[in-house]
Amino acid sequence: MHSLFLCFVNAITSVNRFFFRLASLFIFIIVFSMFYEVISRYIFHAPTTWGLELATLLFGPYFLLGGAYLLHLKGHVNLDIIKNSLPKPIQKGLEVFAYVVIIIFCFILFQYAYPAAVDSFNYKETTFSAWNPPLWPTKLVIPFALILLSLQSVAELIRLLIQGKEKPV
Repeated sequence: MHSLFLCFVNAITSVNRFFFRLASLFIFIIVFSMFYEVISRYIFHAPTTWGLELATLLFGPYFLLGGAYLLHLKGHVNLDIIKNSLPKPIQKGLEVFAYVVIIIFCFILFQYAYPAAVDSFNYKETTFSAWNPPLWPTKLVIPFALILLSLQSVAELIRLLIQGKEKPV
């Protein structure tokens, strides 16, 4: 039974690792668009209509898609000084509590994000700027990232309860 749970945990972590790596590639596009915008604006005095907006639209997915795997790596803000001074059973209890809170938070936020993303897709929502790119792809990432984060939270909770200690893969 443990191997079935660990297989689930490793599968979720692998999926989130893939999206983490995919999202990390967005930074190259963001940096290039900002670099091009600065050169275009200040050297050629011809600002683009798309540079800053593209960087803004990509930064959301960059941030959101990396969050779930970052949870696995224990890269989020934590009060380690306080937590590490507590006894091990209390530390484990705090970890369990934190994962449960994250799952509840994701569930509540998903209830608002999913309808907004579907509406954005159905209405073919755009940014209404001079460039006017579609906004719905960025909004669709939000509920998707919430699913990934909640699944990773469940996986980390299972890992913590089965193995009794944190082991990033």
